[in-house]
Amino acid sequence: MKAASGELNLTVITIIAVTAVLTFFMTFLWPRVKDTINNGWDNIENVPDQDQRGSGR
Repeated sequence: MKAASGELNLTVITIIAVTAVLTFFMTFLWPRVKDTINNGWDNIENVPDQDQRGSGR
């Protein structure tokens, strides 16, 4: 029974640690990642197509 209790404690600690890492990521890192992705898409949308630049194709 003692081993099972130890495994339960380790499982709870692991769940708490994963939750803490995900909370940190979603709070501090995800907004930056999301802004970078959105800015990249905005830059792609603002680049004119080859045909519009007169590439001669």
